[in-house]
Amino acid sequence: MEAKLKRRKNARAALVRAALWACVLFTAGVFLLLVAYVLVRGVPHLRLSMFSPTYTTENLSMLPAILNTLTMTGVTLLIAVPLGVGAAIYLTEYAKPGNRLVPPIRLTTETLAGIPSIVYGLFGYLVFVKALHLRLSLLSGALTLAIMILPSIISVSETALRAVPEDYEQASLALGATHLETVFRVTVPAARSGVATAIVLGVGRAIGEAMAIIMVAGNVANMPGLFQSVRFLTTAIASEMSYASVGSLQRNALFSIGLVLFLFIMLINAALNFFLKRRKEH
Repeated sequence: MEAKLKRRKNARAALVRAALWACVLFTAGVFLLLVAYVLVRGVPHLRLSMFSPTYTTENLSMLPAILNTLTMTGVTLLIAVPLGVGAAIYLTEYAKPGNRLVPPIRLTTETLAGIPSIVYGLFGYLVFVKALHLRLSLLSGALTLAIMILPSIISVSETALRAVPEDYEQASLALGATHLETVFRVTVPAARSGVATAIVLGVGRAIGEAMAIIMVAGNVANMPGLFQSVRFLTTAIASEMSYASVGSLQRNALFSIGLVLFLFIMLINAALNFFLKRRKEH
């Protein structure tokens, strides 16, 4: 009887392992297929004229969109990261047990994380473009994206900070460090990989947004300027899509823009991983 039960358990374990391997192979296969498709369709259509400083209907230059995407990402992070990480630090380190503000804050954060991006675009248009008179501009887009990625940064950073062992903080306090020194010299550095993950998730959502950005930043292929209408890589794809017919210049440009956007996100992840490894070595 025991041998029969053991065989059943082994059979179930084998089925679970096989199912997990199938999931891994399927995910890896889809990823590799996507990468191969973007490379095969995008690389042949890359031309030097696509990196011209001025956009025209003949060259479909990506350079303004690339620079605007970099600028938008930097401004968004400058706004969202201090606010998001600061809020997570308050929730984990300074909010006293039983604080009545904490549950509503967490509920609001979780709710905001699930709101469709088009709603953020409408909010940004009504508040930043109309009420604050920032017009359709890069700054309006960055402010809207900062609000959009705040919930994910707060949630993931808070989880990372709570995962730091209490022994670290107790040892720091026992050595004479203040609570403030302990938080910023022990707790936050120990949770840096989780905080970095939160930032990467936020950047990924910000870079991948299109419709909300068109609503608040416009869609003009200008060079970067905080108070002028600009075009990003994602909005460039949305714009050229309406003119893309089979074999047309716009259709070919879509794959090149998608390739550049894919490489852009990969470089951000690689740079962040390199930075984290260097910090661990030191």
